[in-house]
Amino acid sequence: MTDSHITQGGAGNPVAPHGTRTAADVVTPDLVARLTRGVVGGGTTVSHTPFTGEVLASALPESTPEDVATAFAGARAAQRSWAATPVQRRAAVLLRFHDLLLRRQPEILDLIQLETGKTRLHAQEEIQGVSMVARHYGRKAPAYLRPKGHLGAVPTLTKVTELRQPRGVVGLIAPWNYPLQLSVGDAIPALVAGNAVVMKPDTETALTALWARELMVEAGLPARVWQVVIGDGPVVGPAVVEHADYVAFTGSTRTGRAVAQAAAARLVGCSLELGGKNAMLVLRDADLARAVDGAVRGSFASAGQLCISMERLYVHESVADAFLERFVARTKAMRLGTALAYGAEMGSLVSERQLETVTRHVEEAVSKGATVLAGGRPRPDVGPYFYEPTILDGVEPPMAVCTEETFGPVVSVYRFRDEDEAIERANATPYGLNASVWTKDARRGRAIAARLRAGTVNVNESYAAAFGSVASPMGGMGDSGLGRRHGSEGILRFTEAQTVAQQRLMPLGPAFGMTDEKYADFMTRSLRVLKALRLR
Repeated sequence: MTDSHITQGGAGNPVAPHGTRTAADVVTPDLVARLTRGVVGGGTTVSHTPFTGEVLASALPESTPEDVATAFAGARAAQRSWAATPVQRRAAVLLRFHDLLLRRQPEILDLIQLETGKTRLHAQEEIQGVSMVARHYGRKAPAYLRPKGHLGAVPTLTKVTELRQPRGVVGLIAPWNYPLQLSVGDAIPALVAGNAVVMKPDTETALTALWARELMVEAGLPARVWQVVIGDGPVVGPAVVEHADYVAFTGSTRTGRAVAQAAAARLVGCSLELGGKNAMLVLRDADLARAVDGAVRGSFASAGQLCISMERLYVHESVADAFLERFVARTKAMRLGTALAYGAEMGSLVSERQLETVTRHVEEAVSKGATVLAGGRPRPDVGPYFYEPTILDGVEPPMAVCTEETFGPVVSVYRFRDEDEAIERANATPYGLNASVWTKDARRGRAIAARLRAGTVNVNESYAAAFGSVASPMGGMGDSGLGRRHGSEGILRFTEAQTVAQQRLMPLGPAFGMTDEKYADFMTRSLRVLKALRLR
């Protein structure tokens, strides 16, 4: 697509062509009926597309707490035979799903775009992420879950094996912003570990989750092993937590605290990926062209509605002017768009509520002295919830945009003099989800990364390097959550560790006519020998 095909919307960001296909061409009554077949729910609800604000699906089943209980009962009955299925066969389902997903991605790209309002490229990032997770656990799950031998209490006499048992039925509560990545991305390790899943997607993005479930069933998953319930979060969410044997939640810190408290009251585990106020550090020796590219991607991917996106940008004062000149120019040139095709660089916010938050943060900051370097206004000419990618300078406490998560296309710029100052300011937040460091000195970049209080830190990348490295754990510190997805931690959280210890030849107690005193003396000498042999 060339610039000649772009029209200017007022004096702000240019607008890419709208395209010819519409929501009605994609989301038909037949599609909705097919995807929702089997969803337990006697009522009906609707979803909307952010591109226009109009109804997208008009006949989604709406579940009650009683319906949630029914879904869990069905999943629990199916889980027993699924857990008895050899892990290699369970993993093979994931590899077939991987191939089907890549083959049929145009279908799901349309749904993701229509349900979230994001661009096609940002929707495609979700396919990349999910396929990586499916491939990883499809290959590695048997190794993660295999029985492991450990040194026993008395070597040769005690044989110990660690087993990994599925927890049972996992409750997944998935958000609206990444409806494929953050739904099936967590379902994959839970399922391959031998669990059943009851998932509550956000109602506005339920079709994406339902499409992924249908594809997994096509790949060989027994249909009852993955159940979906749909409904209002405050109604259906607590019901999911009430029945689950483990809860995986992605969403706001406020709701995450409530989920954690409810799970703790039942003595069931939970993992939580929550909010962030992520920082990007541009050091004096950074490659500015690459850093600007990273700032654009990191700040405005999915219109900033990404838990690991950048909202605070710390730039060394010696390069700040040069960096900002390029960053502002790139940001003002970003193409907004609604087409179900590649070409636009930023899409819509998801709802009026998100638009109100973004508008409030920017207007309050400006009223207290901040300067808008780019953007700073809604774009109703493009769609009802569009807001231009925005760069703010002069942001200081107590402006809300300084400390609260905006979750929109807004980034604040701060200058620093030395790296210790930048690290201290980056860490001055209760959140700790993601961070980014830009420097030509890789060793220094890694050293600074180790000092940042964040679950993932990217050097010379904004978020994709760490998030896409699915063999490594991903999650938050502080108010950004508990637990990790990806890697061994991402699958083992969905299991219970079981130790089986077999004692041979003699018991761990007086035997062969020993008195208590002789047994105690024997064990004391044995413990000293074991230490001398450096056994652990």
